[in-house]
Amino acid sequence: MRLTPLPSTRRSYWHDSRAPRYSLMFALPLLILYEVMAAALDGETGGLRNGADVMLKSVFVRVFGGDGPLVFGALLIGLITWLVVRDIRKGRRIEPATFVLMFAESLVLALVFGFVVGVISAQLLSPFQTVALSATQRLDFPTRIMVSLGAGLYEELLFRVILVGALLWGGKKFFGWGPVASGIFATLGGALIFSAFHYVGPYGDALDAGSFTFRAVAGVAFSALYIVRGFGITAWTHALYDLILLLMRG
Repeated sequence: MRLTPLPSTRRSYWHDSRAPRYSLMFALPLLILYEVMAAALDGETGGLRNGADVMLKSVFVRVFGGDGPLVFGALLIGLITWLVVRDIRKGRRIEPATFVLMFAESLVLALVFGFVVGVISAQLLSPFQTVALSATQRLDFPTRIMVSLGAGLYEELLFRVILVGALLWGGKKFFGWGPVASGIFATLGGALIFSAFHYVGPYGDALDAGSFTFRAVAGVAFSALYIVRGFGITAWTHALYDLILLLMRG
C-alpha cells in the first residue's frame, strides 16, 4: 500500500502549534484571565486560589515572603517571553489563523474528553458508586469559573509540564526505557498523582472512589494529550473541559 504524506499545511499546523511562539502565547490569555479574576474576587473569596497555583508559589513565598507571588509571576512571564522571542528569532512567523485552529481543536477535545472520560468512569464505577459532589461546587459561580481557568493553566504547568516531564525524563534516564514505555509510565503515574492532589488541603474533597477514578481517567487523557500536543492546547482543553462540566452541573 502506498503511503501519502500529510499536506504541508497540516504538517505545519501539527508542528507549529507545539512551538513556543504558539503554545505559550496561546496559554497566556488563561494566565491573564485567571489572575485578573482572582484579584477582582479577592475580597469575596478571602484570597482563594487554585491549589496548583498555591503549591507552585509557596516555594517563592517561603524565600521572598509576601513578594513571592510577584517574583514567581515575573519569572514565569520572563521565561515565556524569552522562549517565544527565541523561537521567533529563528525566522519563524506567527500566523493568527493558527491560534483560531488551536482554540477550535481545544474546544473539540474538551467536548470529546467530557464524553469519553464520563463513559469510561461510568463503566469502571458501575459495580460500585457514582461520582461524589466536588467541594468546589459549593463555591459561587464566578469563583468556580476562576478556579476552572486556574486549573487549565496551573494544574497543567504543575502536573504535565513539571511532573509528567520529570517522569518522562526519569523513565529514559534511570530505567533506560524508550519513548513509548516512558510515555506510558509518565501518563499513568502523572494521572494518579494528579487525582490524589484534589484531596489535599482545606478545600480538598473527601476521598471517594468515584471521584478519584473520574479524575484519574481525566489525568490519563490530559497527560497523553500533553505528550502529543504540548502545553498550550492541553491547558485550554483542560480549562474548557472544566468550564463545560461547570455549566452542565450548574
